[in-house]
Amino acid sequence: MPPPPPLDTNLLMVQNGPPRSSHSMDEETLRPRSDSTISNANTYVRSRTNSEATTAVTQCGSAAPSASDYDDVHEADALKPDPRNQQDFVVQDNRFAFSPGQLNKMQNPKSLAAFRALGGLNGLQRGLRTDLTSGLSVDETHLDGTIDFEEAISTSSPDSTKQQQHSPPLDVSAADAATQFHDRIRVFSQNRLPARKSTGFFKLLWMAYNDKIIILLTIAAVVSLSLGVYETVSAGHGVDWIEGVAICVAIIIVTVVTAANDWQKERQFAKLNKRNNDREVKAIRSGKVAMISIYDITVGDVLHLEPGDSIPADGILVSGHGVKCDESSATGESDQMKKTNGHDVWRQLSDGSAKKKLDPFMISGAKVLEGVGTYVVTSVGPYSTYGRILLSLQEANDPTPLQVKLGGLANWIGWLGSGAAILLFFILLFRFCAELPNNPASPAVKGKQFVDILIVAVTVIVVAIPEGLPLAVTLALAFATTRMVKENNLVRVLRACETMGNATVICSDKTGTLTQNKMTVVAGTLGPHRFNQIPLEDSPEASMSVTEISKQCSPRVRDLIVKSIALNSTAFEGEQDGAKDFIGSKTEVALLQLARDYLGMDVTTERASADIVQLIPFDSARKCMGVVYRDPVVGYRLLVKGAAEIMAGACSTKVAHMDQEGIAVDQVSSEDRRAMLDQIESYAGQSLRTIGLVYRDFPKVSSWPPQDMQRMEDDASSADFTDLFREMTWVGVVGIQDPLRPEVPAAIKRCHGAGVQVKMVTGDNIATATAIASSCGIKTENGVVMEGPKFRQLTDEEMDQVIPRLQVLARSSPEDKRILVARLKHLGETVAVTGDGTNDGPALRTADVGFSMGIAGTEVAKEASSIILLDDNFKSIVTAISWGRAVNDAVAKFLQFQITVNITAVLLTFVSSLYSSDNQSVLNAVQLLWVNLIMDTFAALALATDAPTEQILDRKPVPKSASLFTVPMWKMILGQAVYQLALTFMLYFVGERLLAPLFYASNGQSTPSANDIQTQLATIVFNSFVWMQIFNEFNNRRLDNKFNIFEGMFRNYWFLGINCVMIGGQILIIFVGSTAFGITPLSGAQWGVCLVCAVGCLPWAIVLRIIPDGPCGVALDYFVRGMRVVMKPVNKTGRFIADTTKAAFRPINRALRRNNKNEPTAPQDEEQTVALSDIKPAPSPSPSPTPETATAPSVTVPPITITTS
Repeated sequence: MPPPPPLDTNLLMVQNGPPRSSHSMDEETLRPRSDSTISNANTYVRSRTNSEATTAVTQCGSAAPSASDYDDVHEADALKPDPRNQQDFVVQDNRFAFSPGQLNKMQNPKSLAAFRALGGLNGLQRGLRTDLTSGLSVDETHLDGTIDFEEAISTSSPDSTKQQQHSPPLDVSAADAATQFHDRIRVFSQNRLPARKSTGFFKLLWMAYNDKIIILLTIAAVVSLSLGVYETVSAGHGVDWIEGVAICVAIIIVTVVTAANDWQKERQFAKLNKRNNDREVKAIRSGKVAMISIYDITVGDVLHLEPGDSIPADGILVSGHGVKCDESSATGESDQMKKTNGHDVWRQLSDGSAKKKLDPFMISGAKVLEGVGTYVVTSVGPYSTYGRILLSLQEANDPTPLQVKLGGLANWIGWLGSGAAILLFFILLFRFCAELPNNPASPAVKGKQFVDILIVAVTVIVVAIPEGLPLAVTLALAFATTRMVKENNLVRVLRACETMGNATVICSDKTGTLTQNKMTVVAGTLGPHRFNQIPLEDSPEASMSVTEISKQCSPRVRDLIVKSIALNSTAFEGEQDGAKDFIGSKTEVALLQLARDYLGMDVTTERASADIVQLIPFDSARKCMGVVYRDPVVGYRLLVKGAAEIMAGACSTKVAHMDQEGIAVDQVSSEDRRAMLDQIESYAGQSLRTIGLVYRDFPKVSSWPPQDMQRMEDDASSADFTDLFREMTWVGVVGIQDPLRPEVPAAIKRCHGAGVQVKMVTGDNIATATAIASSCGIKTENGVVMEGPKFRQLTDEEMDQVIPRLQVLARSSPEDKRILVARLKHLGETVAVTGDGTNDGPALRTADVGFSMGIAGTEVAKEASSIILLDDNFKSIVTAISWGRAVNDAVAKFLQFQITVNITAVLLTFVSSLYSSDNQSVLNAVQLLWVNLIMDTFAALALATDAPTEQILDRKPVPKSASLFTVPMWKMILGQAVYQLALTFMLYFVGERLLAPLFYASNGQSTPSANDIQTQLATIVFNSFVWMQIFNEFNNRRLDNKFNIFEGMFRNYWFLGINCVMIGGQILIIFVGSTAFGITPLSGAQWGVCLVCAVGCLPWAIVLRIIPDGPCGVALDYFVRGMRVVMKPVNKTGRFIADTTKAAFRPINRALRRNNKNEPTAPQDEEQTVALSDIKPAPSPSPSPTPETATAPSVTVPPITITTS
């Protein structure tokens, strides 16, 4: 075998480079922390860019082959930087042996060669200046001194079992956050990623202006301005240029407001995403387990792993039992990845038995499926695997179903309005051309008259296109999600907010959701003795206290019970609110408290002294967990705890006496087994969760696993649990009380009143589940209660018959929950489901809305859910229903308002322009833009911010197939449109005669001139029209036929404030905006006419609400059918015109395609050198017409279904 290549000393030279700064998710720059107060100015960069420098010291005493069997990478190249990430290997004033780039070489891709080159776990421990047992010291700030690369990876350095000397342990929360881990953060960055770059305000401004209609209107306004200036200069007087300036200013205002809305929306969603990403993990610091934010994780931290955890940073497994991970989200590999701890991997690397399948690498973004363990963090934030992936992606919020539906409606309305505007333009153009021979005006004036026609037509399009519809959804969702966080609902997926309003079924867990999750052991049976700490029904007279039982137990029996609780648990002792307490599963915490308070257990001592050889993590399918440890007396002992009836079924013997020196056992007879089950059922009938404790000894086994036991397929060092779990010995059962939340019965009653069914899906036995369901109101007389095993054996047809009456599903597995959700959706229900475990992920994703538990939920469950319940409380689900309905109502209110304005503004402009002899609309372009601003932005802000009322849950859910419009909405839209058009046309056509006494003369004349009358009449029409919209906005606060439109109004400060702005703006326009808006100030009497006409909207709305819905629904249905018949030839004509236009432009398209093909392309080699961080994902595919099938959108009647809600 050839000797290792000679060491290149040039690779050990100092490399100075600029410090790499990182950014927090809120875009705050994290400045480099060089030049620390105790750093040595002469400290040099010890970054190694090639493992040739370390090959000689990583041979573990023997010559390693240059081509290994365990890695595709040559060991000499294992730490060599790639051309794209050389900056990661250059660190200024590095006080550690390794650079971020070297550590990342282990993970990207996984490299055992790099792991070996870095000295394995021992090398990482020394090089990162951490301790694999006690973790980082909480009082570490600035590090003193340095460590060489060679010293870190040297096999002669002290073994990893020798702990470093740390300062006295301190409270993690008390450490100075500003200087804690100063050098680590400076060198290895923080566990934060740069937030997705938000669009700047000026770019949003440009995007808002980039609308084709706005650009066309701008061109027309500029032409009008130019001609107006020319006419004013030529005539020497006049202000014809004012209208052009006013239109330009109005365009700027509309564009700025639109951009400001988009900017605010992006800021709110960024805050929401930041809240979604933060969570806490278990870390070992100063030898104690502490809960820390993922943002506080740094390189060198030692983190705990449990099933359901989402790995927050890259690292190497230090210790673990049966750890398996799902890395599909990070690597794309769908198989479960079995992990081997770093010490075992190093041992196999040293003795030459290592294979490529060895995997000690913990990849950020992966999910822990099985096993428990610890791992040391090696890469965080932008240097981690998942961090690099996220940096290369741009995630966008998909449109919600309501946004999609409203977008289609907006397009349809826009095309109708555009058709009306085009028709108006050509009619006015033909009349203008016909009058040209008799028009004595100058060419400039004629040009301005033509431009005025174009401006009116384009403005009609601007008003007709309801841009405010998507804005209303966005504002309603943003407002609702912000308020919902305050009410313990963290919305992760926006569509869930609106979907929840239409939920028809809630499948809820019991523990923590319906109950308080404050568990206490209140009764139990240990051996032959029974105890209870509260009065229970059917409580045996001979019961004892736990203290009395403890006194009667022999040391061996007490040790058995204590170890059954202390070793067979994932909960740990930590600090909460400054006091020592147990942290973890509430069930395990209750057991640990029992053992500590009454059996004298010291959990730290018990776990430290135990020789554990196999862990069996909790599995929701088998309802239990276990541990095997070496006992000095009996050899190996298996301890199992779990569902009491399952534990009882696996027992063949029981503990008979508690006070003998040894552990006396008897055979379990049929009467004994019946007594066990009766006792379990008795506890369950009192709403107690029952946990059974069993064990099995292996006295003749010299090593683990036993020779005659079946091994696990993927871990030969562990015995198969199915083979172990038999012939067990019954220790006892405990009953754990979890009180019902006091607010739950009322919340469930509200759900029933809102037409929402509630089903309990729990892992507890059927007696406990039934007792809880009955006490909270879920279980009724005719309701069905089933167990999971029986439920899953039903056929689909049988399930469909049972499910409508099914109210409690006990002893259910996550798969049972998923099947139930799928069948409910098949039956047409909108389903919300709660989940907290890893295996609940499929059910959470299958449901229309998935709720995960913010306190008790695993990270996998949270990522699979749509909404996180921050308090794990069922009442918060009811709150989510209320807010979901409020969002849908807000959009419906705005839709009702805007369609009314659309109809009236377009028809008013169309008719008045045709009637006018000079082709002028009664509402000019500037006035229409002000109306557009009112209905698109102000009304959206006012109507989208109503909080849910108490009565919002008094109605049934809206079906998925329901129309956007209901009969009451159509009554209000058409009725108000008729009222507004009738009054406005009356003022416009006969107002000159009706209001003759109210007109006044200007310029000191005795009688008003014709121009004065026309200007005042136009002002009255404009003012009346705007005030009608303001008062009609109050009408639109209700969607039903009730009369109280002011309910809850004074609690909505947005509504009050926006209306004050609109009212103040309109008054200001009338008094001082005469020149820009083409109006004149009004007298008091004229103001009275305007307000009387506008206030009439309110009593007219009462009349509309009195009209029965039934006849109106029938009439509207016939109207829609008639429209479809009428519009059919129009659709055909539109398609013919589109096909003709496409055929005319086809040669041009072909020529352009040929030119594109002839253009030179970039060399392939250059394309391949693009950095990962520069890669942007392709946009989500959306259906778009092909060149062969594309047609201009034809005017069609939308599929409107008349509903009676």
